Order: sequence, then C-alpha cells, then structure tokens
Amino acid sequence: MNHREHLIQLANKYGTPLYIYDSCKIQNQYRKMKKAFSEIKSLIINYACKANTNLNILKFFKKLGSGLDTVSIQEVELGLKAGFQPRKIIFTPNGVSIQEIKKAASFGVRITIDNLSILEQFGEYNPNYSVGIRINPHIMAGGHLKISVGHIDSKFGISYYQIPHMKRILKNTGLKIEGFHMHTGSDISNIKSFLEGVQVLLQIATDFPNLDYIDFGSGFKVPYTKNDIKTDLSTLSNSITDKFKVFCKTYGNQVTFIFEPGKFLVSESGYFLVHVNVIKHTTSTVFAGVDSGFNHFLRPMFYDAYHCIENISNPNGRFRFYTVVGYICESDTFGLNRKIQEIREGDILCIKNAGAYCFSMSSNYNSRYRPSEVMILNGKDFLIRKRETMQDLIRNIVEIDI
Repeated sequence: MNHREHLIQLANKYGTPLYIYDSCKIQNQYRKMKKAFSEIKSLIINYACKANTNLNILKFFKKLGSGLDTVSIQEVELGLKAGFQPRKIIFTPNGVSIQEIKKAASFGVRITIDNLSILEQFGEYNPNYSVGIRINPHIMAGGHLKISVGHIDSKFGISYYQIPHMKRILKNTGLKIEGFHMHTGSDISNIKSFLEGVQVLLQIATDFPNLDYIDFGSGFKVPYTKNDIKTDLSTLSNSITDKFKVFCKTYGNQVTFIFEPGKFLVSESGYFLVHVNVIKHTTSTVFAGVDSGFNHFLRPMFYDAYHCIENISNPNGRFRFYTVVGYICESDTFGLNRKIQEIREGDILCIKNAGAYCFSMSSNYNSRYRPSEVMILNGKDFLIRKRETMQDLIRNIVEIDI
C-alpha cells in the first residue's frame, strides 16, 4: 500500500476532518538536528510543545531523549504527566502572573523570566531559586510580523539595554541566574539574523559567571513547497559551533547549549484530511468547500500561511484551479486559486505540514466539534484524540432557569 492509499484508508477508518502524525518523520527531524550539532557535546534539544501538545506526542519526545519547552502552567503539567522530570522542563511564559510563576516553582521546573517586574517579585519571594532570563536582542526576524518576537517593540524578553537594571534587581534580591534565553522569531530563512542574536546572547553571558546553560531558542524554517527555502542546518551549525566553542574556552566553563524547536520537529509529520462537501462555480472562481474550516486549521487565515493541498482521491486527474474553502460562516480560505488535481464532491483532500500550530490552535467556533487525531507508530495507526461530541460542547455550561 502506498502513502496516498494509506491516508485514504485512515480517512475511511476514522472519518474526517482528521489529523495524522507520522512518528518516523518526527524522529528523523530530531535526529537530523542532533547530528547537525553533534560537535557540541553539551547539546540539549527541548521540544517547544506549544506546536502540538497531544500527550502522546510529548511521550514520544521523552522517549527520544528530548527535554520540553513550555509557555503555560498547563503545558508544564502536561509535561509532568507525560513523564518528564521537572528539571527537563523549561517554563518560559510571557505576561503571566507571579502566582503562575510560583506554581511552576512548586513543581521544581526550570523557570525563565522575561520582565523586570516579575524578576523582582520572584526574587523577593524565592531568592534561592535560580532562574533563566529571556533577553530581547532587538533583532527583526521571522517569516511573518506576527511570529517575529525579538524586535525592539516586542512584548517578549528583557531588553539588553536593561541589563544594568536587571543586575541591580539581582543584587537587591540575591536571586541567582542559571542561564540566558532568546527567541527572535519563527520561519527564519536568513541565518544571518539568527547569528546576530547568538552573538548578542554570548556577549551578555560573558558578564555573568557560573551559568549552567544558554538557550538559543529556535525558529528554523521548514519547506512548505517542493522548492521552498528551509534553514540550512549545516551552515548554521558550522557558524554557531565555532562561536560557542570560542565562548566556552574564554568563559572557562562548558556551558550547556540548548535549542527549543517546535515546528521544525513536528510540522512535516502532520497531514490534515478533509472531505469535499460541494463544488461551487461563480462567474470567476471554482470553490471546493470542505468539511472543516479555520476553527480546525487557522494558519492560512491568521498568518497568510501556505500549505500544499493535494487531491489524494484523484491523483491522476487533470490539474485545474480551485479556491479551497471551509464551512465557517465568514471568509474561510485554505488555499486561493490553487492548481490541484480535478476535485469532485466526495473527494478527500490532504493538507500538508499540519503537525505544528494546527490542532493546538483549533477552537469550537460556530459550535463545531474539534477533529480526531491519529498517530502512526511503528507502522501502526493509533487514535490519540477522539472527535468531540455535543457533550463536549456543553460539558462546562451551567444552565439556569430563564
């Protein structure tokens, strides 16, 4: 059975819309990164789980030897439930309350703080708990403004111009720093901006003795089409490895090197299958309306993201132009004016690169159920999330007499 036939079989078995994740692809991406940076003996890869938080995905990363990057206390608790040791989890939130930081500390996870107010509050509460600091390197990077998070007007991180203020807080509270962190953005195709951030972080670190780690974030770009640009790991590795070796020699200590990729590890593992409900002709457009919408797959509408769409029911069909749209009651487009094998009502379309920031950003908008998820593991398919029902929609509703 070929790959296309297997996908159709899974669509028929579990119904659509349906997310499918191939664990082999996840494992290959993880090993690819480990190999690219193999000269760095202290390398740790932490999966940025906001990309896909299904508990089974987390358990698979634990089995691979990965750590975990989390951004909410709920993700921390999911990581613990998946079996990660607390010190294998880094909690790097933004804009959360001191209560959430305190709760994370009670679990014993590593904490990264990204603003001076919380740093001071936490230092007064628990000065013996070493923390990491997220630095804003003032670098514009990333494939879209909404995922560029290291520029001067970003809400993320402590500006490197605020280092003197940060030092004063550390002195006043006695709080210790165990590491520094940065993340400039996602879908970085030009490694020059990433390397600029690396240089900023290493320069700052030289003023702080006894650091345990430096976390360089991620943002590596994956290809969305056959000829799309992707992050050149080999070139990046050569540049960063040399810089890091020089830093450690000058610093006098072998500091742990951390990456926290999310999309790079899981995006290409995912496929989103939908059924075609209707073909609709207008004066200028042929619409293919499917049994899903941006409530399940937000990236095209939110980020203008391009995802390849194939008609796996009619792979040898004549190519024609379609605008693939969803069933949400407003503008809801998966692909505009796409060249796709002839689409018929009842066909199954496959939307690729669906492993990252797809199900995790889904909702119940229009009171629609969220879809099922399936994982392919050791050649077998496993249901890892049931399709929602009406009971799921009303579970937390409190009815009153009206």
